[in-house]
Amino acid sequence: MTETFLTDILILGAGPAGYTAAIYAARANLKPILVTGLQPGGQLTITNEIENFPGFANPVQGPWLMEQMAEQAKNVGTVIHYDLITQCNLSTPKKDDPYFTFHADSGNIYKARSAIIATGAQARWLGLEAETRLQGFGVSACATCDGFFYRGKKVAVIGGGNSAVEEALYLTHHADHVTLIHRRDSLKAEKIQQDRLFNNPKISILWNSVVEDILADGNPPVVTGLALRDVVKNESYQIAVDGVFVAIGHTPNTKIFNDQIELDNEGYIITTPGTTKTSVPGIYAAGDVQDKHYRQAITAAGTGCMAALEAERFLASST
Repeated sequence: MTETFLTDILILGAGPAGYTAAIYAARANLKPILVTGLQPGGQLTITNEIENFPGFANPVQGPWLMEQMAEQAKNVGTVIHYDLITQCNLSTPKKDDPYFTFHADSGNIYKARSAIIATGAQARWLGLEAETRLQGFGVSACATCDGFFYRGKKVAVIGGGNSAVEEALYLTHHADHVTLIHRRDSLKAEKIQQDRLFNNPKISILWNSVVEDILADGNPPVVTGLALRDVVKNESYQIAVDGVFVAIGHTPNTKIFNDQIELDNEGYIITTPGTTKTSVPGIYAAGDVQDKHYRQAITAAGTGCMAALEAERFLASST
């Protein structure tokens, strides 16, 4: 049986941004409803060890950290619904009906006076079976998150845009050597970034090459190398590496907001600088769905806090 739920604040997404927003909104006695989406916990549910989230002397597991955030949100009064929003109407509410409307996969309808969009972004992957199997065992999409584990080792970065070049440069602070692998014979990254890459003695580039497979050994398995193919010569070859960083971009989870809210040309929600305000008054965006630069759990949590505080002020001024 489907139901209609009314709330002052609806939070979409159950990562660090969504849970933090929920904690702050609940502590303000706004009785928020949080709809988790398909992946409660977000990208941290596929992150084995986290060493850079403040408050823990030792590494913690990503799924455990998300469970703790969820429990904290519940304990202060958040109602969590394990559902997926599939459609929304963000037209300016009328005086006789001051609610935005959200339709869920379950058939439930959520009507909210304000909403915080924290649906995150997904890393683009190569589509290899080994890539999925070895995530957390040598395959990553975040050098800032995992580069520390490759001190003194050899790693590869896949990609040719700004993200790939930035990841490669960052990894030189930890790894002994970084190999950038690109399927073309030139990079798409900004010229100044390319100059930094070419001038770094710890980086080498394999041009016109694509990844055919990721090699691993042991139990549990760990990455040992890459099987590559030169697309010009049509020749296969292998290289030895200890880690693989896929940097071919991210896709923000904003499809249902097309034509509803202002997005940039990559699909990220545009927010007013220094705030989480979107183009629709009463709608806020937090975390990776509006942040293409940092993409860290701690920055996502920070914007979740900002969004809740701004939504609280919006609600106070509209009553």
